[in-house]
Amino acid sequence: MSAANPARGETALRVNGEALVLRPSFAALVAAEQELGPLFALVERAAQGKLALGEMVALFWHCLVDAPASLTRERLGEAVAAGGIANATPVLRVLLGQILAGR
Repeated sequence: MSAANPARGETALRVNGEALVLRPSFAALVAAEQELGPLFALVERAAQGKLALGEMVALFWHCLVDAPASLTRERLGEAVAAGGIANATPVLRVLLGQILAGR
């Protein structure tokens, strides 16, 4: 797996000791929006501290690049919960910043 490239808007999320690359590509954001609703509303909920754990995991799931075949969305969610929301927040912040900046 390649390392996250910030110039491409990528960030990394550590799951079970492995760095997973997340990239908010157009296709990923369209898929997330179809599931979660308008992205601007998602950003607003996050800014208000009202973003649900499931919404965070859904955004991460759609933005995953080259995820290991063994990784399921449920396992990703369990890993995010086990790692703590505080550890996932910087990754979320990068993705939301990219959404607002339009990379």
